[in-house]
Order: sequence, then structure tokens, then C-alpha cells
Amino acid sequence: MLEAALNKLSNLAEQLVEKNTLIQEENDTLKSKFSELEGSVDRLKEENEALQLEALEQEEHQSATLSKINELLTRLQ
Repeated sequence: MLEAALNKLSNLAEQLVEKNTLIQEENDTLKSKFSELEGSVDRLKEENEALQLEALEQEEHQSATLSKINELLTRLQ
């Protein structure tokens, strides 16, 4: 009876070790994916900032162009 309990305990320990190994592998995979996502977020933030700057520059350019057009219209009237 003691040997049967020992065998069962040994089997359970092996199962726990296997599950732990699988969990560690999954954890490593998730860490890797998380790092990739962090990199993507950083790149997207930089791209967003660049696009916002570009939009501001275009807005300033359009404003300047509109001012010139209004000046020309005023002269023509």
C-alpha cells in the first residue's frame, strides 16, 4: 500500500513538473509577444507624433495660403 501511494505521488510529481514546464514555456512565449507589442506601441506613438506635427505644419501652410488668397482678393476688389 505504501508503495502504491509512493508511485501515485511520484506520478503526480511528474505531472506537476510537466505542467510547470508547459506553463514556463507559455510564459516565455507571452513575454516575447508582450515585448513585440511594446515595440509596436512605441513605433506607433512615434508615428502618431510625426503625423500630428505634419498635420500642424499643413494647417499652418494652409492658413498662410488662405491669408495670401484673401490679400489678393482684397486687392482685386
